[in-house]
Amino acid sequence: MLRVLLGVAGAVVVLGIFSSVLRTLVIPRPTRSSFTRVVQRLVHRPFQWLADRTDSAETKDRVLAPVAPLAIVMTLISWLASFLVGYALLEAAVSQLGVRAALTEAGSSLFTLGFASGNRASLNVIDFCGAATGPIVIGLQVGYLPALYTAYQRRETEVTLLEARAGSPPWGPEILARYAQVELLDDLTELFRDWERWSAGLSESHTTYPVLIQFRSTKAVRNWLIALLSVMDAAALWLSFNPSRQRAEVRMALRAGFVCLRDIADSRGIRYDPDPRPDDPLQLTYEDFLQGVARMTEQGYPMERTPQEAWPHFRGWRVNYEALAYRLARDIDAVPAPWSGPRRTPVVIRTPLTPIDRRPVG
Repeated sequence: MLRVLLGVAGAVVVLGIFSSVLRTLVIPRPTRSSFTRVVQRLVHRPFQWLADRTDSAETKDRVLAPVAPLAIVMTLISWLASFLVGYALLEAAVSQLGVRAALTEAGSSLFTLGFASGNRASLNVIDFCGAATGPIVIGLQVGYLPALYTAYQRRETEVTLLEARAGSPPWGPEILARYAQVELLDDLTELFRDWERWSAGLSESHTTYPVLIQFRSTKAVRNWLIALLSVMDAAALWLSFNPSRQRAEVRMALRAGFVCLRDIADSRGIRYDPDPRPDDPLQLTYEDFLQGVARMTEQGYPMERTPQEAWPHFRGWRVNYEALAYRLARDIDAVPAPWSGPRRTPVVIRTPLTPIDRRPVG
């Protein structure tokens, strides 16, 4: 009976970890692995504990930067350690080997060292399976990294390009203000078209490889979520203040953005209202809205509606994405930015921000 229990336990461990490997590395669709999620949370907690005790956004960013890469390494180690235990249980179930000898036999096979080998046919079968498992898992992980970092690079290229258009950290009203300043408002549709495609790519990559959500930008004042939020706010402001201007690309970019956030929320098990009412409350206040409008007015942004008239329209758009954006910004400790909600702990940005562009005199 004991050997039967050992065999069942070993089979459950091996098959369960194989399922985790397949869900994480092989299946090209959002599939949640409880094992991978637990390992990543355990890696994240001590870093988050330390980050919560800092009062600088730059320090917090440096503390949290290694979390995602370290989680990938620890996931691989945890898989191999679990396979070692699972195969050792199977070795012990079909032989007279003790705990130490079974671990040695399983480790010799799993890591293809070959210094230990059994004489029984049943052991040889398990040894062969273990010897195949180690290289397969390591090979899959090695192949996984280029795809991961390629998706990261694609994401960061657009985030970096947005810095000149939206400041550091980015802000929706600043996008419209800067385009108005250089009289390029007609080119805004190209920006929204690019970010519609960017949102679709982000939705695919960050739900297939959820660890990408925790990957941070190379600078503390950059963040993929804050960049997306600023573009969505710019689109909502455009639609609210300028009903007669071109709207198709702007609406599509805005919709792609909140669909992307909802896909990420689904992959993380975050609940949200799929059909909010246009008059549902916002965390963004009317006074905050007026501050953004003042920045746009200062740079000569043309408005067909007054702020009072535009506010209900802006609310009707923002209610679709504000709660999710604020929740994700808090979860990943995104850089503090206007119109992006609270963080886990109060922090300040000590790095000088992008200077405010001013119109030339004369």
